[in-house]
Amino acid sequence: MLAALVTVELHVPGASSLKERRGPVRSLVRRLRNDLDVSVAELGDQDLWQRATLGVAIAASSEVGARKVAQSVEKICAGDPRVEVIGFSVEIVQTES
Repeated sequence: MLAALVTVELHVPGASSLKERRGPVRSLVRRLRNDLDVSVAELGDQDLWQRATLGVAIAASSEVGARKVAQSVEKICAGDPRVEVIGFSVEIVQTES
């Protein structure tokens, strides 16, 4: 079994407060969880109005499958007009079975 660890750095240009930032970020987290059945957590930049860092964990049986889901994560994030993706990284980890 493989795990893909995806880090997505976001810019939320329309946010002028933490409260305004929360809506688009929560909506994106919910969409990733529901559409792709992945685990998502906000990892950092929680005190910045226009920045957010999300961590996405993907479990897969093959590297190809994990990378396909990671590409879907990137596509969903990039397709949300309320945020801009400013950083995206994927790390594949072999787990013991």
